[in-house]
Amino acid sequence: MADDWVPDVLGEPFRQRTLPLGSDAEGEIVATLVRSLPSGWEALTGPLRDVDVLYVHGWSDYFFQTGLARFWNERGARFYALDLRKYGRSLRPGQTPGYIASLSDYDADIGAAVDAIRGPRPRRLVLLGHSTGGLTLSLWAARHPRTASALVLNSPWLELQLGSFGRQAIAPLVRAAARVDPLGRHPEVDLGFYTRAQRELGTLPVGHETWRPERGFPTHPGWLAAIIAGHATVASGIDVGCPTLVLLSGGWTSPVQWAEAMTATDSVLDVDEIARAAMRIGQRVTVARIPGAIHDVFLSAPEPRDRAYDALERWLLLGALSRRPRLSPR
Repeated sequence: MADDWVPDVLGEPFRQRTLPLGSDAEGEIVATLVRSLPSGWEALTGPLRDVDVLYVHGWSDYFFQTGLARFWNERGARFYALDLRKYGRSLRPGQTPGYIASLSDYDADIGAAVDAIRGPRPRRLVLLGHSTGGLTLSLWAARHPRTASALVLNSPWLELQLGSFGRQAIAPLVRAAARVDPLGRHPEVDLGFYTRAQRELGTLPVGHETWRPERGFPTHPGWLAAIIAGHATVASGIDVGCPTLVLLSGGWTSPVQWAEAMTATDSVLDVDEIARAAMRIGQRVTVARIPGAIHDVFLSAPEPRDRAYDALERWLLLGALSRRPRLSPR
């Protein structure tokens, strides 16, 4: 049955569950929830034993970061990852990969995941988003106050690479193109340098190239209009309603031509723009810059990757989740 947990492509201890979401002009829509549960004493005595984590991936991506799940499980948390509709495990033949006309449409995906995670006893929910997933979860948290206890953003795409002035300049053109031809194909701009950086670092996933192509999915006017609308909402100021940690690389390298610096910087987003935008998403935002990290800080070289995990653990255990407040049912 669709609601059963079945073995996942990552192998044990990962299992997956299909979340039906109806259909659209391209056919059946589903999201896929992947879980990894703590075992033994970790589940009983870990400092985060009353925590559920929900991870959402970025653009042209899917969940494969087993080390990230292990980090949470070792501290007693239950880890869940969501492959959104038309991504990864949820991508069906004939669908436009990653396409969405409004980021609020993902409310159905995230809501179904939260419902599937809920148990008979109240637990704290930590939202964890990477890149576009960070934008999506920030907007969702602002629309669903008091649902999450904490929000962790890994290089969230909170502003266009052109900055706020560039975004405002192109927004009318993008909206016009979206009205005329929402599924029109943009020229390819991803030259594959981020993928190359991961390959050189040894953190690139093996297989499933359809789910994570070297140069990313083709982009479309309707999708870009949705992203820009999300950025505009962030720029106007939102409140995610919980303590938030934003993890960013210490620097960025423009992806015009390959440079070895791309193995130690973000080559996807201008991290200075993101750091500024992060101040508009809530009242309790901590920004941690990780020297030597790449766009997904948890796929960086060992030293910056360890620094990212250390920063996350300190923030969780000494700040955001250090106390055990009275829980409200979810």
